[in-house]
Amino acid sequence: MRLKAVLAHCRELDALTGHVRSFARMLTEREGERFPEWLDAVRQDDLPTLRTLAAGINRDRDAVIAGLTLPWSSGVVEGHVNRIKMFKRQMFGRAGFDLLRKRVLLYT
Repeated sequence: MRLKAVLAHCRELDALTGHVRSFARMLTEREGERFPEWLDAVRQDDLPTLRTLAAGINRDRDAVIAGLTLPWSSGVVEGHVNRIKMFKRQMFGRAGFDLLRKRVLLYT
């Protein structure tokens, strides 16, 4: 109820919430073909921050549409990269590349 009250008093926040929810729906339901419509709706509203985000996303339009549509994910690879970066941060200034290599190979 509080959210509804806040959204009723702030037109910009209400519009922003609608755009974010629409994008989340596109993402979860794999409806990448709706992305151009979403971009047009964002451009029509006077929300400078969201408009900047949409312009940045639009630069990689084909990749975004593929990411919102296709079932493949690079999540596993990103997880491994994140883990290796964590090892690197933990060992910064303490050990060289040889020890980092052994640790990465040992914990795979």
